[in-house]
Amino acid sequence: MSTLPKLLTNRSALFLDFDGTLADLARRPDAVEVHPELVDLLHGLYQRLDGALALVTGRARDDLEPLLASPWPWPAAFEHGAVRLSLHGDNANTRPDGLSRAVQAAEHLVARHGGLLLERKQTSIALHYRLAPTLETLCVDTLARAIAQEPGLQLLRGKAVVEVKSAGVNKGTAIEAFMQEAPFKGRVPIFAGDDVTDEAGFDVVQRLGGDGIKVGDGATRARHRCPHPQALREWLGNALHLSSSPT
Repeated sequence: MSTLPKLLTNRSALFLDFDGTLADLARRPDAVEVHPELVDLLHGLYQRLDGALALVTGRARDDLEPLLASPWPWPAAFEHGAVRLSLHGDNANTRPDGLSRAVQAAEHLVARHGGLLLERKQTSIALHYRLAPTLETLCVDTLARAIAQEPGLQLLRGKAVVEVKSAGVNKGTAIEAFMQEAPFKGRVPIFAGDDVTDEAGFDVVQRLGGDGIKVGDGATRARHRCPHPQALREWLGNALHLSSSPT
């Protein structure tokens, strides 16, 4: 695996995860701190790439918007691609059948065990156990049983979190949809992410001739890696100010 890819060109399309990628992870998702210069950096990259920048995150829009910008200024895919905002309009999956059973199971766990946090989204839920790591197996097994008879739902494990979302929707499908539209179409995609939930995105951008960047430790199919979000932010800053000319 090599280091970070070359700097951006006018032919690049940039896709970025948020937690653990642009922002450092926190003990709770609502405790994440956003560096003051991050919003300016994203605006600069958006202009530098003529709009070919999108955030691709598991977070809900209502959760992320207060942290970065309101009203939301960039293309984005929220909830692992189930809610996608583009220059061509908003696309959102409906709330999947069977999700209520998973919600009830998660609420029961949260009521019984301290340290758990339930994040409710438009099309999915996320059960965080970072403050109670010994409950990992209980959280995973409980939600797996709750959706065992729901083929339209999928269990997704991340860093100290287990989610229930629509099957067939992931960050890779969201990036692929963006790449079929202006201003992304015909460009070389780059996607940076930190978790197993980002592997589908790495697969898509690399299949399309671009680069995946894994932020942090862990096995990955991405061709590139950087050690932490600060290193990625520094690379993005250099990419903004020192970008090479298109070849």
